[in-house]
Amino acid sequence: MTDIISVKNNLTAALAEAVDKAQSAQTLPRVPVPEIVLEHPQRCEHGDIATSLPLKLSRAMGKKPMDIAGEIMNHLCPLPEFCSIEAAPPGFINFSFSPAWLAGQVDAILEGKAALSCADIGRGRKVQVEFVSVNPTGPLHVGHGRGAVLGSTLANVLSACGYQVQREYYINDAGSQIDAFKRSLYIRYLQAYCRDAEMPQEGYLGQYMVELAKSIIRDVGDRYLEMEEKEAVSELGEIGLERMIDEIKSELTQLKVEFDEWFSERSLYRDNYYHKSMSLLEQGGYLAQKEFATWFVSTALGDSKDNVVVRSDGSPTYFAADIAYHYNKFVVRGFDRVIDIWGADHQGHVSRMKAVMSALGLDPDQLDVIISQMVTLKRGGELVRISKRSGELITLSEVIEEVGADACRYFFLSRSADSQMDFDLELAKRESADNPVYYIQYAHARIASILRLADEENIDYSSGDTSLLSDPSELALIRGMVELPEVIGMVAGTLEPHHLAYYAQNLATLFHSFYKQCRVVQKDKPELTRGRLKLVVAAKTVFAGTLKLMGMNVPESM
Repeated sequence: MTDIISVKNNLTAALAEAVDKAQSAQTLPRVPVPEIVLEHPQRCEHGDIATSLPLKLSRAMGKKPMDIAGEIMNHLCPLPEFCSIEAAPPGFINFSFSPAWLAGQVDAILEGKAALSCADIGRGRKVQVEFVSVNPTGPLHVGHGRGAVLGSTLANVLSACGYQVQREYYINDAGSQIDAFKRSLYIRYLQAYCRDAEMPQEGYLGQYMVELAKSIIRDVGDRYLEMEEKEAVSELGEIGLERMIDEIKSELTQLKVEFDEWFSERSLYRDNYYHKSMSLLEQGGYLAQKEFATWFVSTALGDSKDNVVVRSDGSPTYFAADIAYHYNKFVVRGFDRVIDIWGADHQGHVSRMKAVMSALGLDPDQLDVIISQMVTLKRGGELVRISKRSGELITLSEVIEEVGADACRYFFLSRSADSQMDFDLELAKRESADNPVYYIQYAHARIASILRLADEENIDYSSGDTSLLSDPSELALIRGMVELPEVIGMVAGTLEPHHLAYYAQNLATLFHSFYKQCRVVQKDKPELTRGRLKLVVAAKTVFAGTLKLMGMNVPESM
């Protein structure tokens, strides 16, 4: 049985062969043939697959598109997967799947012969997906959650496509922000003992710092009160840093996000990656001394401005650390491709990192950067900014507690990363078809309920005849099911996981429509019952695979 991807590959080859035959027969002039693109039409009357190849060839051939379509169709080899092939104005060729081929896909899915992934795309190449990577100086907010879900879902998809994927969190545990965090925690520690201590201007003022200091006091007491200040700041700060990282890990686990590697920024300096990368840039002539600082000459590689890598006081900038980090990723660890998911405030950082790739002798195309835009929380139509619990910014943990991890994951995936999104807390909790999370998971749970009924009735559907599946809603559901590997391949190619969310909702719509139109278990129609039971089992497999890729629960009941 041929799956949808193989069908499209075969169709592409058949179209190219038909054009060549027509040109050899001199019914079409010999001109270069452009890339043959196959699409799924928006409207079902235009078939299941369409190509605009005749339109693309019209100018070069000097012929009407419909005449070209006719000649191509005259020379097409037999295509048993399709029951109809038609030319349509202004110059399309539309292909409609045969009901027999569609029905056969049900058995193919059940027998594991139909592709439900694109496992041959990656071919074992090493890919790193680095995401979240929030400074461990405060709790995660919803924007961080969006990046976490985008990264973990993308990693799931790339793994399904045959890549060797590493999920990594880069811990910014060095630099001025960490120094400010440690100093702030020390001040809160002193204040908890009623010592006179003023928070510095760059300090972290959130209530969470007060709570963090109190939690440390419960464990260590007053041991840091009489210690020399520099040593106390360092030791106390390390305890606080470790606890913040543990808190971040806990919050991400709540969201069903796990990492293979937690990479410390400090290791870049400890293991000399910083010095090695700077030496390479200096040897290449990409560093310059001016204004008492060291600059990376980004403009020599097409960037709009040069960028400081070492400040006048000798300390490396965030950019310098990122250079060393990417040197480590590509040169030391040997990733074939790196995908960074950054927040909206890092947009301007992309071009200079691409320039660094060139300066290090690496291919800039090996680095992909996804910018995740901001999330606005709403409750119905009302904007929500402040936590009811603390009176401060709402944390990711609070949102997960209110609506659940599955709702968070789906809604974060539901829009493309480069668009800002509104997250409606009330909608995310609603148990109705209005809530896409409920709508999708209920489809899987409903199938499980049907199968429990079949089990209670002792119905053996293993020999069911899927050729009996001919109702339009049955065939529409199968059409949706067989598109999953294409969607997975699209996500892997575009790095846009939102296509998976769209697919899941559309598949749920097709299933619920089928359920309304076609009663599955019918005592007076045992043969049809067995065929439909096979269909819903296959649909259950596709739903489960889709939900797992999105990192969501696969409920048996709701």
